[in-house]
Amino acid sequence: MGAFVISRRFNDEYKFVFTSRKGKVIFTSLSYELKFECEEDIERFKMNVNEAVFLKFKGSGGKFFFKLMLGEVHFATSRKYTTELLLQKGIKEIVLYASRAEILDFSSSESIFEDELVEEEFGR
Repeated sequence: MGAFVISRRFNDEYKFVFTSRKGKVIFTSLSYELKFECEEDIERFKMNVNEAVFLKFKGSGGKFFFKLMLGEVHFATSRKYTTELLLQKGIKEIVLYASRAEILDFSSSESIFEDELVEEEFGR
């Protein structure tokens, strides 16, 4: 169905990506200083996905991408696609599934696998 995944950038700001049903990133948001702003924008987008505008571009390398606009505001930028058809499929996935996609929060600085790795590595 797709999911919004919240994480942190290297500069400690928050971002989210929207992933497809197969787990591939479709678009990445802009940066947010506070996590609640990120969460609020996801909810706002989910409620207003039908009002989203997708501005399509072809980059200098020949790949396709879109900028997602919500109102007059640049909301997110897509990944690069090799064909315009794949770009259109990415947009379709957003339109069909974003309004009911779950939100996953991986913004914690702690690794969820840290304890398991220590046990494996040191036999504890």
